[in-house]
Amino acid sequence: MSPTHTPPPPTSFLKISYPAEHVVLATMSREKDLNCMNASAIWEMEDFWKWFDDEPTLIVAIITGAGEKAFSAGADLKEWNDSMKVGVDRRQRMGNAAAFKPLSRRLGKKPVIAAVNGLAMGAGTEFAINCDLVVAADTAYFGLPEVKVGLSPIGGALPRIIRSMGLQRASELALTGRTVTAKEGHEWGFVNKVVPRDQVVSEAVRYAEMIAANSPDGIICTRAGLREGWETASVERAVEITLEREFAELEKGENILEGLKAFNEKRKPQWKAPRL
Repeated sequence: MSPTHTPPPPTSFLKISYPAEHVVLATMSREKDLNCMNASAIWEMEDFWKWFDDEPTLIVAIITGAGEKAFSAGADLKEWNDSMKVGVDRRQRMGNAAAFKPLSRRLGKKPVIAAVNGLAMGAGTEFAINCDLVVAADTAYFGLPEVKVGLSPIGGALPRIIRSMGLQRASELALTGRTVTAKEGHEWGFVNKVVPRDQVVSEAVRYAEMIAANSPDGIICTRAGLREGWETASVERAVEITLEREFAELEKGENILEGLKAFNEKRKPQWKAPRL
């Protein structure tokens, strides 16, 4: 039985579990296909991330891949080829799902941690790039090989890798199509920590527990400020937007009062469900 207030949407591509309080783990489960995503998996993920943001008992999500080989090999290119035929239903046409908005272009309001347990290619890398933290196995590697098959990484990674790693490294990753090791990813600044493969999920859970111990409203507001700074050109305008929007709501909630009161009373705060 789900420990959440509302049950998650039906899933077949994602296997859902709850490794810690206020934490949900989503495991991409097409192991024999290196956890690559067909159109139905992408639409399923869209429903899942909406549920996660709306579910009051959850604060942090972790995404990983089933098995030992792959986090995600990206899009199912065989299905993409088949979906180009005339008459294919919109929701089954990979071209309509190809932006991979469910995670690689997800804005959302709650943090997601990528536990990259193996290869992350194409959309797999785009997913990781847009996660708030990335923990990678020492055997993991990343790549945007789309240019090698006549495509382009259009799922949001291109402007994001510029901001995460700079023009030259971003160009090396995207224009050559070569793979980058987890160690290089850490050196380039888009991997937080590299650990042995059998520790990648547990390390992601450790980070998630550290986040989930804090005020839910504070987390949402702080993440919004970080994202605004990443997405907008003006640093000061990013601050203003967060103050006018998320922080204004945070000030109306119970958690700010509880946090300040607990600090002054020298006790652990008892957080309520997020207002934001």
